[in-house]
Amino acid sequence: MLDIYADIKNISYQPTLCKPLPKYSVDKLSIALLKSYFQLEFSPSVSFAISKWVSPKRTRSYPYTRVYNTYSFECKRVTLIPVIKDEGLDGDRDFIQWDTISLMSLLQTYIIFVYYIEAEINPNYNNKITSQQISEEYLKIKLQELSVYKSDALHWNLNQTKNIAEILEKALQSYELMSSNLGVIFHSNKNAYSKIERIKADYNNFLIDSRINAKKAQYRESMTIQPKESIAIGQKAKITIENYLKGKYYLTVDEAIVNGNQIQLIEAKHTNSDRLPSYDDVIDGIVKMILFTNLDLVEIKGKRYRPQAVLKLTNKNGIKENNLSSSDNEFLMKLRNEAKINKFKIVLG
Repeated sequence: MLDIYADIKNISYQPTLCKPLPKYSVDKLSIALLKSYFQLEFSPSVSFAISKWVSPKRTRSYPYTRVYNTYSFECKRVTLIPVIKDEGLDGDRDFIQWDTISLMSLLQTYIIFVYYIEAEINPNYNNKITSQQISEEYLKIKLQELSVYKSDALHWNLNQTKNIAEILEKALQSYELMSSNLGVIFHSNKNAYSKIERIKADYNNFLIDSRINAKKAQYRESMTIQPKESIAIGQKAKITIENYLKGKYYLTVDEAIVNGNQIQLIEAKHTNSDRLPSYDDVIDGIVKMILFTNLDLVEIKGKRYRPQAVLKLTNKNGIKENNLSSSDNEFLMKLRNEAKINKFKIVLG
């Protein structure tokens, strides 16, 4: 398996496929928070384009797609990320990772770390919850701070991250209260509190622990065979991207093809239907294109290569444009236009 190293300094990208943001005034925040992304009129002179993660884990519920849909707005782009999501002992528990923060900074998106305070019992499990809700009052406080903040997303995110131990602690205490109120058993907090104490002792431990977890996730993904890979013509690869903040993203490339001094970095999206992959899948792939089209340096074993970003779309029968619906063909035309503007390639298979 290829092991690719790359670095990236700045992001330049022009999105064209963003969906319209529903617009809400701040007194309708409860309704707005039911949406994945929205525009919030916080005051007569301040608006935010807001996306919402349901979990800090990047592979759940297409968070990159949510962020992308705020990307064409000139007002401050904000994303709400829960520092912990615990679904109960019968579900999953995920923690925020440093590299998520670095990536959002790179995408010039302001992070507000949030935590859940209310939930409902999942009727299908003894110890699992659903419909988790964040604290609106806390969110309003952070939005007020951000409304008068004059520096860029990078500095805001770094400043917010310095308080990550405190927010993690609030999140754990909130889950302990939910456990008492709902009679649901959650995951043990012993290791979580140990994690918090490590961060309090030395802030760099947050970065170190995140890197270890990210490397493990990269290895697991590199060893997993997806349906889209059964028709791959290149080889799967690991890619580690480092930014100017020394933030590292441990990612995988579905297919990498070396030809002379050029390397194609291919993100593949597959569907078992006879259509194009879903909008969410395609946009999730486009976020990889945002990264791959902005790489400054790409190396394999010290040898430099010129990268070409490729988004590959496949379906179970092989995509034939004359068999696609009119709506799929219209979307494909718009997608090709975005690819042309931003200099990546679309391949159908």
